[in-house]
Amino acid sequence: MTDVTTRTTSDRLVDLLHEDPVIASAKDAASLDAILASDRRVVFLLFGSVVDVDDIIARCKAAGKIVLVDIDLLDGFATRDVVVTWLATRTQVDGVLSAKTNLIKAAKAAGLLAVHRFFLVDSFSYHQLPRVVGQSRPDAIEILPGCMPRVISWLRDDVHVPLIAGGLVCDKADVMAALGAGALAVASSNRDVWSM
Repeated sequence: MTDVTTRTTSDRLVDLLHEDPVIASAKDAASLDAILASDRRVVFLLFGSVVDVDDIIARCKAAGKIVLVDIDLLDGFATRDVVVTWLATRTQVDGVLSAKTNLIKAAKAAGLLAVHRFFLVDSFSYHQLPRVVGQSRPDAIEILPGCMPRVISWLRDDVHVPLIAGGLVCDKADVMAALGAGALAVASSNRDVWSM
């Protein structure tokens, strides 16, 4: 049995997502307000800027949320490693999301959770995924769009990190299909999904 004190942050996130497999994605201030009032415990922050991201993260933390910021969507920041360092040292962020390998590596080096986002648009992008995951070594990967249970089931055999299905997850059937195919969790900006 693993001692609780030796469990990594990544392990604790996996445990939390086993208990509550719906991640609320905030794409604007109104959706963030709804998330902060909800029972969802993990937040993917998909908006913000150099001016307000630290305050947004602080609001999430004050509400007891685990918050991961999509660095690629922050206004006014370059997608460079120094942004990860700034977030790690100047905010209470728990982790980052990014489609960029260098930012995932920087997050891991900074001691943050790292979720590598992959947009699967064709078989080429699918076949590149295991190689890229081997380079970035994220805590989890987010597959977009998340309404592809067949592809999720294939990936379970090809990668050995937790899978999150995100994007176009619209209803209970999508959630159940993604989880049934092997995703650990789903991420959605759809409020009906959050209330499941």
